[in-house]
Amino acid sequence: MQVAILAGGLATRLGALAQEHPKSMVQILGKPFLEYQLDFLKKGGMRDIVLCTGHLGEQIENYFGNGSRFGVSIQYSKEDRRLGTAGALKNAEDLLDDVFFTLYGDSYLFVDFRATMSFFESRNKPALMSVYKNHDKYKRSNTAVAGEFVTKYSKHEKTADIVYIEYGANIFRKQTLKMIPEGHYSLEELFPRLIERQEVLAYEVEKRFYEVGSLRLLREFEEFAKEVLSPFPR
Repeated sequence: MQVAILAGGLATRLGALAQEHPKSMVQILGKPFLEYQLDFLKKGGMRDIVLCTGHLGEQIENYFGNGSRFGVSIQYSKEDRRLGTAGALKNAEDLLDDVFFTLYGDSYLFVDFRATMSFFESRNKPALMSVYKNHDKYKRSNTAVAGEFVTKYSKHEKTADIVYIEYGANIFRKQTLKMIPEGHYSLEELFPRLIERQEVLAYEVEKRFYEVGSLRLLREFEEFAKEVLSPFPR
C-alpha cells in the first residue's frame, strides 16, 4: 500500500515557528512532526511513501532522504509553485500507484490502513474519505454521511446533517487525477464533484485526530506525544 503525504502547504497560522521551516519539520520534543507520522505509518504497514513538498521542501528531503534510516521508502514530488492539495497529487501522478492513500502533512491519525483498504476494495468506487463524528468538538464539522457514502463536504456550509469531519486519510484510484485541471486545485474542489456522482465512500473511524496547523493544536499534540509517544521509539 502506498501513501502520498501532502506536505507542501504554507504554515501561516504557526507564525514565527514556520517562517524558516516547513510545517512538517516543526519540532515536537526534539523530533520533526513528520517523523512521528512516518513511525505510525511504518507500524501500520505503510512503507511506500510519496512526499509532495513545496515551501522549503528541501529541508524535508535533506533530513529524511530516501527514508531508509526510518524504515520506509520515500520518493519526492516537488512543486515549483503552489498547486493546492489536489494539484499536488496531479503533479505526483507519475509516482503514484493505481490505488493510493493520501494524508495531510500536519495530521496525526489513528487509522487501520489494511481494514480501510479492504473496505475500499470491496466496493467499486473511485474514492474513499475517512470520517469522524466530530460534532464541532475539535474543529468545525464539514461532512455529511448517509449509509456508506459521503453526501456533503463543505468547509463553509452548515446544515443539521453535517456532523462529521474529514478525518484526513483518504483513498483514490489514479483515474480520479484526470478530473484535476492543471495548476492550482484543491481536494475541497475535487470531493464535491465526486460526491455529486455518489462516488465517495465514507469510512468511519472512532478515535480523534491530532494536527499541528496552529499553535494551540501543536501544543495539544505535544502533550499527547509527551504522554504516549515519549521516549520516541526507533
